Amino acid sequence: MTALPAPTPALEKLLATLTLEPLEDNLFRGPRSSEGWQRVYGGQVLGQALVAAAMTVDASRTIHSLHGYFLLAGDPEREIIYDVERTRDGGSFTTRRIRGIQHGRPIFSMSASFHKQEEGYDHQSAMPDVPPPESLPSAKDLMSGMLANLPEGMRAYWRREHPIDVRIVDASRYASRQPKRATQSIWLKTNGALPDALYIHQAVLAYASDFTLLDTALIAHGKLLFDGDIQLASLDHAMWFHRPFRADGWLLYVQDSPSAFGARGYCRGAIFDLEGRLVASTVQEGLMRPRETAFMPK
Repeated sequence: MTALPAPTPALEKLLATLTLEPLEDNLFRGPRSSEGWQRVYGGQVLGQALVAAAMTVDASRTIHSLHGYFLLAGDPEREIIYDVERTRDGGSFTTRRIRGIQHGRPIFSMSASFHKQEEGYDHQSAMPDVPPPESLPSAKDLMSGMLANLPEGMRAYWRREHPIDVRIVDASRYASRQPKRATQSIWLKTNGALPDALYIHQAVLAYASDFTLLDTALIAHGKLLFDGDIQLASLDHAMWFHRPFRADGWLLYVQDSPSAFGARGYCRGAIFDLEGRLVASTVQEGLMRPRETAFMPK
């Protein structure tokens, strides 16, 4: 097996963000991580809350599902306190409730379930046939060269170094603002090796899963994540972890949006590894509000 490269500085920063400080029994502090956004990125809170829960569970049990609600916009200049409630420790399953707190108020709430390893039935949906990641340009190359007419904020964001390498399977939506079928697929992996602990790979995938999911709903309306005339915010996010995987190997994130209505978009995702195994699934509903001025990255 070929050795993976060392983590890039951006990935090291992400891993530091996912390293929580124990303050007391069931109480942890998550480092702040300002990426030029005016609020905390939802994937950061998902990943940190998952780590906080995992730190209260025996290592023989791994998380199989999480259901989170984003209650308030997080302050990127403040650390987040995670309060974990040990709801249940059963014979096969362990349940935790996690609250993320800033300025004395909960900004995030999550329930998570862990399961001991068991043998059982095995089936899955088939992985779609798409070009391999190595044949696709990186998002940074795509935004810097091929699609120079995109919003400057979007191109500037992708020109920066990121912890996750993203390869877009079909970039045609960026070349035309014509509404298209609300589906997209991306390849993703970390820019460097990760520790072996499975919960770290799960936390990194939770972090990455939030960035493009709600964006899928915009495809049906010819809009982009960085457009200034639309307000976007994750409202909730659920994940199911089906099989072990490594987030420092390529994963295919297949996304679609079956519905948008009442200023809310509903999106789904299926995540496969290179061997075609379905390793995780996601569901998210998010705010999609047209407006004259809206939040934009710095």
